[in-house]
Amino acid sequence: MKLNEIKNELRQFTGTTNWYRHGLHQITYTDGIKYLVAITESYWLIDLIASYAKQTMNRPFLIWRITKYDDNRCTITAREDTNEPAIIHQKIDYSDFPGPGTLEVYQCRETILLKSEY
Repeated sequence: MKLNEIKNELRQFTGTTNWYRHGLHQITYTDGIKYLVAITESYWLIDLIASYAKQTMNRPFLIWRITKYDDNRCTITAREDTNEPAIIHQKIDYSDFPGPGTLEVYQCRETILLKSEY
């Protein structure tokens, strides 16, 4: 599935009825995030965000941006506002995340959610 198709699919999520907890950290995520990682087989994304929990949970709001390049590289950044510099920047040498393109998800304190679920 192409990234644009995935973004269209994700628009159906406008709230959540279930909250899922990461096994090792105090991070929770929504139905939309669960769907995203399932259809893209990117469970690593929740692990990556959870790995920064100590740095991020005291912040009220973060935008996580996944940028996938043509050569299968990927970067993940987190920032408090679209105009602010990234507080987290991680390069991934190889990813099978769909792309090329970008996708953003939000983190509100300890919860990861889709933009449409905010």
